[in-house]
Amino acid sequence: MRLTDHRLALCLLAALAPLAGVHAELTVVADHGGAPARAYYAPIAPAGVGEDEAYSAREEARSRGPVREADLLPVRSARLTPGRVEARSLELPAGMSAFFIVGADALSRRWLAQRGPRLRALHAVGLVVNVKTAAQLQALRRAGDGLVLRPVAGDDIAERLDLAHYPVLITSQGVQQ
Repeated sequence: MRLTDHRLALCLLAALAPLAGVHAELTVVADHGGAPARAYYAPIAPAGVGEDEAYSAREEARSRGPVREADLLPVRSARLTPGRVEARSLELPAGMSAFFIVGADALSRRWLAQRGPRLRALHAVGLVVNVKTAAQLQALRRAGDGLVLRPVAGDDIAERLDLAHYPVLITSQGVQQ
């Protein structure tokens, strides 16, 4: 039996009719409070988005001014503490850039001063995972003598790389202190 365009359309309508009134509502699984994130998205809102959708967050973001590095502090990574790290191999993508993890402690400052030339040769970027103040971050930068250091919460990285301690260098070949 051959279906005509008319019969095909009727079959499709009959098949899709039960779905006409179906629409799912979102269910909030968890709400941990905090400040709305909309203000951070306003500067990158697509052209043509109405002010209601952009929330007037542009004005809120402007009133706060630019986000400064000090606004990111303090950074606390509960999974990571200063300590000894055993060298081990990793199987990471070959083109991955080297990076290192430090904190604002004496061990990390000494490690940066000792390993600075090698870290610079690798163009490694530093993740400062435990730092309270901008002054501590600046002291680390002085110890690193030109190394790029960024304050970043490190718990996710610690879990993924099975790390408990720092300072540590991570390359595509492995972890080493």
